[in-house]
Amino acid sequence: MLPWSSLLFLLGNLTLVVTLPIAAESELKPEDVTFAEEYLSRFYPLREADGTRTRRQAAAAEERLRQMQEFFGLEATGRLSRQTVAVMKRERCGVPDTENYSFYPDKPRWRNSTVTYRIVKYTPDLKRKDVERTFRQALKIWSDAAPLKFVRLDHGEADIMINFGSKAHGDFFPFDGPKGVLAHAFEPGEDIGGDAHFDEDEIWTMGNKKPGYNLFTVAAHEFGHTLGLSHSKDPSALMYPNYKYYNPATYSLPRDDVLGIQELYGFPFQGRKPVALPPPEKCDPYLSFDAVAVIGRDIAFFKNSYMWLRMTWMMNWNSLREGLISSLLPSISSPVDAAYDIPAKGVAYLFTGPKFWIVQQLNMKSYSGSIYDIGFPTDVKQVDAAVHVKEYGKTYFFVGERYYRFDETWSRMDPGFPRRIRTDWPGIGSKIDAAFELAGYIHFFSGPKAYKYDYRQRQVLYAVRANAWLGC
Repeated sequence: MLPWSSLLFLLGNLTLVVTLPIAAESELKPEDVTFAEEYLSRFYPLREADGTRTRRQAAAAEERLRQMQEFFGLEATGRLSRQTVAVMKRERCGVPDTENYSFYPDKPRWRNSTVTYRIVKYTPDLKRKDVERTFRQALKIWSDAAPLKFVRLDHGEADIMINFGSKAHGDFFPFDGPKGVLAHAFEPGEDIGGDAHFDEDEIWTMGNKKPGYNLFTVAAHEFGHTLGLSHSKDPSALMYPNYKYYNPATYSLPRDDVLGIQELYGFPFQGRKPVALPPPEKCDPYLSFDAVAVIGRDIAFFKNSYMWLRMTWMMNWNSLREGLISSLLPSISSPVDAAYDIPAKGVAYLFTGPKFWIVQQLNMKSYSGSIYDIGFPTDVKQVDAAVHVKEYGKTYFFVGERYYRFDETWSRMDPGFPRRIRTDWPGIGSKIDAAFELAGYIHFFSGPKAYKYDYRQRQVLYAVRANAWLGC
């Protein structure tokens, strides 16, 4: 029986076919446009703020195309181009796309640390023992990063039912033949929840033979879905939607995926010490920041469980300090989602999920509160970015594609919000990762880019790589 969530997903994607805006120089074929429309309908279904889909949004083709371009690091023109179509035609997973390590609504997860799996149907492309070994290796990379144990069953119902099939194969999400979608999987849950399906029209291999696709690579990605992770826009992540070969003998789970699985299930333990992650590489061209704020005399840049500090008045990169958030801010043990500072008060506010911390200086105890105490609706689970503009006495909170405005004088949310980011903050995209104000300008961070923004003129002055702020 198909669960209601899957049936609603299917019905939600039966949208009206619309004409996509096309770049003037593209010279695309009609079949390319049709392919792009089907791709966006499948992988970028638009939603209202409360998560429901509408026909009005489904028809917003330009906005949906812009979201896809932003996800894959293309120029977000909202116009269909040859480069955009080329990215769309890459082999990939059949699950819709979202953000950096991210989750399905309500963060479904397995409640037991022991998860069972069963291979219901094998592929004739490989020996049974090779298929079993490959799936065992693919699951192990997740159990190495989280307190999970996987047990294979030969009969009966398992948490994760694994199947090979072609075209329509019993779940209302038919495969598309060779290439294109290689596999898909469902989040943890009842019935079909947790199951993983592989397209039998593909050629499955143990190595990197062409034509063909490495079963370990695809399976490891799909098992991330069966454990509760959705797609990541980090190209180095295993949960990035497009196919890339990985060698099981040398592969280890990237940082983005480790953080995601540990957010759901916690840390694996070796004795009494959790497995430690190496610090982020500050000059990685894909580095993005989770939050930025001024704390005392330092600008603090947050990424995962790590932070860097540089003095506001010095450009000497040798003075850059860094360390674990929990070491420099002892009260905070989770990654920081958003942050802002109010210079007149000498305090900074750091947000972790639905909680915020009030920080006056490093290495001192911080005080906490709830985002709902300052007026956020209960459907907001975390803040993506925040910035205080002292000239207006307002703080701006960015959540998804919308933003809220908070009056610091009256300690209340302004009426008429949330509003769309793209409408009121032109030039910076629709998703903000971090922001801070310095010397009369706002610096916005979105993915690996940083924008200097004149908020009086409402325009971007220039853009640089985000880690240019770290001397890279």
